[in-house]
Amino acid sequence: MSLFPLFVLLLPLLEIAGFVIVGREVGALATVGLVILSTIAGSLLLRHQGFEVMARVRAEMDAGRDPSRQLAHGAMIVLAAILLIIPGFITDIIAILLLLPPVRDLAWRLLKSRIVMATSFSSGFSARRRDKVIDLDDSDYSRDDYERGPDHNSPWRRLKDD
Repeated sequence: MSLFPLFVLLLPLLEIAGFVIVGREVGALATVGLVILSTIAGSLLLRHQGFEVMARVRAEMDAGRDPSRQLAHGAMIVLAAILLIIPGFITDIIAILLLLPPVRDLAWRLLKSRIVMATSFSSGFSARRRDKVIDLDDSDYSRDDYERGPDHNSPWRRLKDD
């Protein structure tokens, strides 16, 4: 049985206890300031990471490598940003841990066997996609063809039969 659902149910209570403990040590105003600061940091991180993750994934695909590790690291960084936005110190600690590359590598090693890829990325990836391209000339299509109905000799029909 997984302890994750129990953790999610207890998290608000743990966060409240965290606010009380931190508030007692540094004061109420500093506690609120820390929460606001972590929310701003998480928002900035979330905004910045979206573009950077897509650039890294595109670079991996262009090089013919599997982008799954980059996607997983990007997803963990986005999760860290969301955890920073959520008010609370326990979520902030988890977020800070997820921002550390060794922790993300460990999480990826533990989780990659549970993740199923919908498609495989290999060196033949682009070659397989090119086989299905149908190049039409101007004479192959016109408005009149559309109004007459489907042409059973069309190259599009041959693609479905493959």
